[in-house]
Amino acid sequence: MSRQLSPPASRHISRISSSRPDSIGVPRTDGVTTIFHVSDLHFGWPAVPEQIEAIERIIHDGKFDVVGISGDLTQRARAGEFQRAAVFVRDAKKVSRVITVPGNHDVAWWRAPLGFGHKPDVYENYRKFIDKNLEPVLHVPGATIVGINTAHGVTRRTLTWNLRDISIIGDIHKHQLDQAKELFEKSPPRDARVIVMHHNPVRGELSQRHGLKDTHKILGAFAEMGTDLVCCGHDHQESVHYIEHTRKGTVISTAGTISNRSRGGRPSSVNVISIGRETIDVTTHVWSKEQRTFVTGPHKCFKRSEYVAPE
Repeated sequence: MSRQLSPPASRHISRISSSRPDSIGVPRTDGVTTIFHVSDLHFGWPAVPEQIEAIERIIHDGKFDVVGISGDLTQRARAGEFQRAAVFVRDAKKVSRVITVPGNHDVAWWRAPLGFGHKPDVYENYRKFIDKNLEPVLHVPGATIVGINTAHGVTRRTLTWNLRDISIIGDIHKHQLDQAKELFEKSPPRDARVIVMHHNPVRGELSQRHGLKDTHKILGAFAEMGTDLVCCGHDHQESVHYIEHTRKGTVISTAGTISNRSRGGRPSSVNVISIGRETIDVTTHVWSKEQRTFVTGPHKCFKRSEYVAPE
């Protein structure tokens, strides 16, 4: 597949362009950071064991610099689901650095709805089995990766008239943005600035919905702090966008789901990202029923824009 430079754009990926088998490994290149971006594994009844096993092989063989898991490791935040997810994370850590954040399905929101109850209880199983830190920070050569927790359960800020969405909407508080900005300011000047979070800040093509509250404000804040890349999920449809801003252009990698809950009957998918000194490449890999593995799909390459600091 051609790897020509595409001009910055905010168009989404809307088609699958290849059915060629691919080991999904990325050749080691000096100055390039590789991220295997997977989301919405939904361990529990929606999980597809054959696809999970294929992902585990890809991670083992690919030896990516980072495996980024952008939430919804489980379906109902149950201990048994988290135990299986913990094995997945443990095995990934044997070959790569790993960063995870919780998704709305990983939060036992019913333990503290609308602030009634003990708020830390909603993350009890996530902290027990996955990571005590809900907002981890990862430093690898060439990149500073900041996790932001967007899954706060049922709060007054995320209430909606749609009862089906009562625990679904994501939110980012000002103190979280301030913390991310401070971390980036302390990072090496040439580091790519990467955010991993669950809820999608860009409207899904099929769902026609944002997963995150106040998306315009949040995307503006990301640009203001010089964010190069956002890795998210939640929408269950893969997409890659480029958001232009006077301060900084930001690539949004939305990974699909590895489950039987893909939107519109689309195949499960993952994104493989290469961050170079001048470009960010995102290649989507999709599940092939015929070949029973993930195969190469659309590829996008974006020029890394210069950060224009506030005067």
